Amino acid sequence: MKKNMGTLDKSIRVILAAVFAYLYFNGMVKGTLGYVLLAFGTIFLLTSLVSFCPLYPLLGINTCKK
Repeated sequence: MKKNMGTLDKSIRVILAAVFAYLYFNGMVKGTLGYVLLAFGTIFLLTSLVSFCPLYPLLGINTCKK
């Protein structure tokens, strides 16, 4: 996997994952929407840790500075 995510992109994803987790675990978002947000948060966190988003190559996006 070739890195395709820049620092700003990764930071935004980590912040969104933290916000989604906060909303879910404090009971502000419940039910199906809560599970969807938690899933997106998990995906955002994992993709930011590996610096690779599988959708970016399909869309022709690369935010990584080389």
